[in-house]
This record gives sequence, structure tokens and C-alpha cells, in this order.
Amino acid sequence: MSQTTQPIVYSSTNCPYCQQLKKYLTEQGVAFEERNIDLNDAYGQELHDMGLMSLPVTVIGEHKILGMNVTKLKKALAEAAV
Repeated sequence: MSQTTQPIVYSSTNCPYCQQLKKYLTEQGVAFEERNIDLNDAYGQELHDMGLMSLPVTVIGEHKILGMNVTKLKKALAEAAV
């Protein structure tokens, strides 16, 4: 997988769904960049600029996946690996 398609996970510190998503990606051996909106206001602004207000959000290439959606995650990761 190229560096440009590395997933970006927008999360917050106390979000149980964010923890579940990060655990899933780690278990699948998927390296990702975490952008915690509690630690950096700019990440919250990036989400706002995308028109998104909920967490977690995973960005993989052109895909923006809301929540813990394993089906969409697998599809986006497979496309990114090509």
C-alpha cells in the first residue's frame, strides 16, 4: 500500500467506537494515521470542512467512511491496495 493511501482515522479520546475501529485496523495489520480532534483543533476543522460532524471517520483515498463499517472498510482498503 502506498503512503498516499494510508488510512486516516479521525477520533476523539473517549469515543468507544473510535477505540473499536482502531483496534480492528490494528488487528488487520493496517497502519493508519490517527487524528484526534481532542488533541488538535485543526483536525476538528478538517472534519467540519468535509461536512462531517460524527466520529469516527476513516478516510482512505476518496472514501470517507463513517463509524465502524467493516464492509466499507474492507472494500476501501482493497481498492487502496491495488
